[in-house]
Amino acid sequence: MCVLPPAGGNVSDWKFAQKDVSEELAQIHSYSMKKHQNGGDVCFVITVKEFVAPPPGQYARFFAQADKFVNQKTAPLLPTGWGNSLLDALCACVRMIREFPYEGTET
Repeated sequence: MCVLPPAGGNVSDWKFAQKDVSEELAQIHSYSMKKHQNGGDVCFVITVKEFVAPPPGQYARFFAQADKFVNQKTAPLLPTGWGNSLLDALCACVRMIREFPYEGTET
């Protein structure tokens, strides 16, 4: 006999540590990627926060942010992404890294 999880999925125990939504408790997920450009590689570290509840003013629970700016010479931009899943937020951040050039000193 197969037992399926509840329709809403399993709730992780760590989420019960938050007592008030203003605490914005989040679990951290880390990823890295290399961007190949101009004959070299630039390494980015992407941090995704999985909030227990969306922060005030947001509707998504997942927020991704890179550790380096891109497009530094025109209009510096820190790649970020919000999403209703870890994958959505991560993909939005990675898309920004791919779309804009890294114009810093690391290669």
